[in-house]
Amino acid sequence: MIRAVTKTAIYRYGLEVFGIEDGFMGLVQNRIHPLKATDVSNILTLGGTILGTHNKCDPTRYPVTDSDGNTEFKDVSDRCMDHIKHHQLDAIIVIGGDGTMSGAANFVRKGVNCIGVPKTIDNDLEGTDVTFGFATACDVATDALDRIHTTAASHHRAMIVEVMGRNAGWLALHSGVASGSDIILLPEIPYDIDKVCEAVENRSKHGKRFSILCVSEGTKPLGGELVVDHVDPNSPDPIRLGGVGKVVADDIEKRTGIETRTTVLGHVQRGGTPVPQDRVLATEFGHAALQALMDGKENRLIVMQGRTVADVELLSAEGKQRKVQLDNSLLLAARDVGTSFGD
Repeated sequence: MIRAVTKTAIYRYGLEVFGIEDGFMGLVQNRIHPLKATDVSNILTLGGTILGTHNKCDPTRYPVTDSDGNTEFKDVSDRCMDHIKHHQLDAIIVIGGDGTMSGAANFVRKGVNCIGVPKTIDNDLEGTDVTFGFATACDVATDALDRIHTTAASHHRAMIVEVMGRNAGWLALHSGVASGSDIILLPEIPYDIDKVCEAVENRSKHGKRFSILCVSEGTKPLGGELVVDHVDPNSPDPIRLGGVGKVVADDIEKRTGIETRTTVLGHVQRGGTPVPQDRVLATEFGHAALQALMDGKENRLIVMQGRTVADVELLSAEGKQRKVQLDNSLLLAARDVGTSFGD
């Protein structure tokens, strides 16, 4: 995405491009520097971002320590505005998910032209059918589930793979279907542990002596709570989920007697070489973001609607998430081929 923006700006329009290091943190700390075409050469196959990122910085609630060592949270948005004016930035292209777009909305209200580009492996940003990063994460998760099949079959176990997906189950749904998982648990469908165990036992009764479960980290039981790994008080979003796979595994083993193991993919889903689909999408989105600016558009979010790249109001995505609907065509197809969703 950074490559597409930079090269389009320089080669087609002769513009000057600046990179902001580590997201909003770099904007607060004035870590802003020019980007040349050579800076973005040979990065198409790289995961992550050459500029770095930071998911704990909210300029409206920034920790400031005084001379006595006391820390309090302050709004330093005006400091960011000073840095924007100093570098004479005409606009900022903001890359990320719902949290990032909410941060951008703060600057939109201060008069900064922000163009948003959706990037999250959760695929849950409102307004777009797909975000770049999702296809690569889905590829990683599907590969892990495929590999789990062989050990599950040989050892006659139920095997759980816990994937990311805090509030939306797109990653579990797509990787679960792609891998032929027997049970998929999503945040949108609270599970009944009796139904989960019944699905596992039914497979055993029909001679299938193993089961594969793909579970979103944000899954919770009917009437139950999310499984929290820890709380990070320094983050704008302090709750860190993790461990629901182990909870489900323990319940299955206790109720059915079937040996059940858990694998948590964690941050491996965020790394590695991006798949071609994401490389193409990032290029399209980056080009569209720069083109929107050149067309005189302000405060837009670049989106994919169907098979067409378009743009919508950036503020329309603020504080919203796109979740799996119960009438989703892939979910319905999975049900019809015998996949259990624990309900």
